[in-house]
Amino acid sequence: MGLIGWIVLGGLAGWIASMIQGADQQMGVFANIFIGIVGAFIGGFVFSLFGGEGVTGFNLYSFLVALVGAVILLAIVKAIKR
Repeated sequence: MGLIGWIVLGGLAGWIASMIQGADQQMGVFANIFIGIVGAFIGGFVFSLFGGEGVTGFNLYSFLVALVGAVILLAIVKAIKR
């Protein structure tokens, strides 16, 4: 997947994850992209622990992997901030 694909996938996953975690008002576009891309790596690691694959390209499965990872990352950040 190319750079633009990572940015789009990360932006979407970060945005949806921030809405799920209730942090949408505090985050901007670049924070959403960063959270989504880092979340894709975290999600890939978590999915590999359960026998799945990580991000495989620009598809729905990869979006779900990135979304799960981004939600986990935001939950960790929220816990640390408290």
